[in-house]
Amino acid sequence: MNPHMQEEFRFQVDLSGMINILSNHLYSSPKVFLRELLQNAVDAITAMRERDASYPGQVRAEVIGTGSSATLAVEDNGIGLTEEDIHEFLAMIGQSSKRKDGKLVGETSFIGRFGIGLLSCFMVSDEIVLLTRSAKGGPSLEWRGKPDGTYSIRKLENELSFGTKVYLRCKPGCELYFDPANLEEWLSDYGALLPYPVVLESEGVSKTINIPHPDWMNDLSLVRRRREEVQKFGEQLLGEPVHDFIPLSSSSGRTSGIAYILPYSVNLSAKRSHRVYLKHMLVSESAENILPDWAFFVKCVIWTDELQPTASREHFYENEKLETVRTELGESLRRELMNLADQDPERLKGIIQLHALSMKALAVEDETFFRMIHRWLPFESSYGRRDLGELLDENDELYFTLTLDEYRQIMHVAAAQSLPVINGGYVYDAGLLEGVQRLYPRKKIERLLPEDVSFSFTDLTPEERRQYYELIREGDIALQPFRCRVQLQRFKPAALPSLFTLSKESSDLRSLIAAEEVSTTELSSILNSLGASHQEQVYSTLYLNLDNEVIARVFGSNHHGILRAAIEMLYVNALMMGHYPLNRKEMQVLNEGILRFIDLGLSQADKGGDNE
Repeated sequence: MNPHMQEEFRFQVDLSGMINILSNHLYSSPKVFLRELLQNAVDAITAMRERDASYPGQVRAEVIGTGSSATLAVEDNGIGLTEEDIHEFLAMIGQSSKRKDGKLVGETSFIGRFGIGLLSCFMVSDEIVLLTRSAKGGPSLEWRGKPDGTYSIRKLENELSFGTKVYLRCKPGCELYFDPANLEEWLSDYGALLPYPVVLESEGVSKTINIPHPDWMNDLSLVRRRREEVQKFGEQLLGEPVHDFIPLSSSSGRTSGIAYILPYSVNLSAKRSHRVYLKHMLVSESAENILPDWAFFVKCVIWTDELQPTASREHFYENEKLETVRTELGESLRRELMNLADQDPERLKGIIQLHALSMKALAVEDETFFRMIHRWLPFESSYGRRDLGELLDENDELYFTLTLDEYRQIMHVAAAQSLPVINGGYVYDAGLLEGVQRLYPRKKIERLLPEDVSFSFTDLTPEERRQYYELIREGDIALQPFRCRVQLQRFKPAALPSLFTLSKESSDLRSLIAAEEVSTTELSSILNSLGASHQEQVYSTLYLNLDNEVIARVFGSNHHGILRAAIEMLYVNALMMGHYPLNRKEMQVLNEGILRFIDLGLSQADKGGDNE
């Protein structure tokens, strides 16, 4: 051999190994062989209808026998295959089934895209038998393919009808995929939107298993007049009740669908799942990336002819086209919601009440949408759960907290004094409330800090300040270890004995102390140093309500020991009411205080005798 010559070799393909890859790695389940058979049948019928637009296509599946001896036959009356087509499309892995002359189409068929669609049948059958006759002429043919990569072709003496019929005999262990009930369910899933009837025959009983193709799928302007029909359509495909729906469409019109609004509130982190059909064939029943993340309150039925499926045809490639379609469908959903604000506000209000979190998520992203729907957004407030529009109509001044802890600290006092305070601690709420001020410049809408709430308290009289001066000092001394000072005030409701408030700096200090308690020695030393640098100026405040009967009795007592223990317990109680976790020192005060008051109660009982 000439040392300068380069010898070329051809790749060898182990077909049985390829089938193993299909079965165990490419497809999520062997049942996808049904989708590939359906797709091939639909492509063949579509090619036939290009010759005659009125041609009545049909796909027919028949189960013969039961169990391990069952055979499945899938037949179409499409264009069929010539011997040349067989060599080109069935035996050539990766060969496109769309010819340049357009006589055989199948742009989205698995054979057409990847040349391996028919191989999926080997996952459930050890042999594929195909009978076919082409409408382009030629004899009827029988093709037999085996998983070792060999196949045979035989000319038949009898003349078949135009079309193709595929026979699959159950492989051991695959009885599940030949069960008539399963076949009906899976054929219905994959072929629900196919434009041709799909008939399943078993034990002499024939049943059309796909639903009639709705005309409004081609003209979404019709859905508003077919509300009941469209809603039932969604419930049938999604398998659950729906509350309402909104039509969707991309700017090109090549991707459309119906967004069905769920009848229950959905968690923000809930998994999004939509049914997406590519040229009427189901690609995914759990597509997560077809709509923006904020649209988690809907489940969609979407049909498209422009997205590119992955090799398994169970998802779509995350590419620029998908990003464009996702953005446009989101815009379509937003636009329809805005239309409802003008045309049917009560319907929109019902949707918002169910899915307030989603509406708020969208409003944060879209100023125009926020302006349209803000009045119907519900918020937790000192007046109860109210729509923002109601709160704005009833009050010229509105306050909101930035965190849930801040709201919990002041909500009782605010409610008792009819102070309109909105809880801005939930996700999106504070950001939206900050934007309301821009919409209503003549109203006072601002954040309220816990330390600012004192303006609604009633100060003690000069005489009361002199009377309680020493007792308040005793209280300050009792709470000095906790960096907290006592303020004796009068405020509503009288049933509330105490109110604990802390500034951001105080909150940071509490966090440092909590972290120090659970940290390693080295880290604890660092945190202790950080905490020490804050402690000189940082104090929280415990407001005690002199209008409360218990507080009045505590400060009316001359027993300084009881006063100190009572203030410590009131401090810990106020922390728990504000949902603050107790540190070790505070837990110790709680435990010792409970035991002390039990002991005191028993002592008083002993002095007074047995009262049983």
